[in-house]
Amino acid sequence: MTTIKVTMAAIKDYISEQLVRCLADHLQEQLPSFHRRTFERLIIPKLSALEFKQRVQLITDELHRVLPTNTRQRYRLITALLQSDTTTDRQSNESGITGWGTLPLCAVVGQHGQGAFKQSMDMLKTLTPHFSAEFDIRYFLLADQPKALNILSTWVQSSNYHVRRLVSEGTRPRLPWAMQLPQLIADPAPVLPLLTALRDDPEEYVRRSVANHLNDIAKDHPDLVANLAHDWLKDATPERQKLIRHACRTLIKQGHSNTLAAFGLNTQAFELTALKLKQPQIRLGETLDFYCKLRSTASTEQTLMIDYLLHFRKANGQQKPKVFKWKQITLAAGTTVELNRRHSIRSITTRRYYEGQQSLSLRINGQDTGWIDFELTC
Repeated sequence: MTTIKVTMAAIKDYISEQLVRCLADHLQEQLPSFHRRTFERLIIPKLSALEFKQRVQLITDELHRVLPTNTRQRYRLITALLQSDTTTDRQSNESGITGWGTLPLCAVVGQHGQGAFKQSMDMLKTLTPHFSAEFDIRYFLLADQPKALNILSTWVQSSNYHVRRLVSEGTRPRLPWAMQLPQLIADPAPVLPLLTALRDDPEEYVRRSVANHLNDIAKDHPDLVANLAHDWLKDATPERQKLIRHACRTLIKQGHSNTLAAFGLNTQAFELTALKLKQPQIRLGETLDFYCKLRSTASTEQTLMIDYLLHFRKANGQQKPKVFKWKQITLAAGTTVELNRRHSIRSITTRRYYEGQQSLSLRINGQDTGWIDFELTC
């Protein structure tokens, strides 16, 4: 599956006038009391001035106003709005609502459905294959975590992989763009049985969510995730090994010793004999070319996880390191290896560059080694 990163500016355009009119089409068909012109008048003129979350909330508020107040009738109508097929390109159209269009429907359930707890969570279970209810399941976790987790525990065996993924993604303590879950940040133990049940899921989409969830946990409980890695790596399939490596990516970058030991990366029997740049000065947009030489000082073969750090100059003149993954190698006893790398220093929206001295260093099996400076001109 190809992942495409889009900016918030692009994402907000999915919550569009066209989507509002599509919603109105289906509401008019399903709800005799629906006043289409009022619904559109209260939403469409305001959209252009709003950002993504504000657009979703505006539509959510108006949907809540026009939908039946009776829970059973409300959820029957929401279900009737949906496309019957969840395997299409996820575009809302004359066949029904799906994809981005389900976000305000999920939000109506999350924000206003806690009085009918089980019915509402089941409604989110129905909605999630159309996009994801990962943001709105969190209202129920915040309201009554034990009750919500008990319901979610029955979903780990669902035949629908979107539902199984929701169990992991919806309970992530630090899910991006979403409300944090303070109880699970403080103590992730209640959700670990769910993640364990999903660790060998047949869908990589689900396993990837489990890995990202564990990476969230690692930010607050690094030793817990390291110990879990030791346990889960025993007789692990290649798929589970990949999951655990992804789950531990931040800890490995940080050089967390217990995590490195889980992967057999705690040996440091090597010597950096060279770290050199092709040229000591580059312009923004060019490539930083460098190489290093490593000599084994061990009497047996060893595995080395090699990362490099670029220490970028900040506005105050100080440097801040950014870790980049490089490669994992097996180094035979007493041998020397030469490694080459190219890194493009180009403008990106998430980083501002400042002219002047920058630096490069290596991190090998968690050990920081080597240092070399270079000049960047913009």
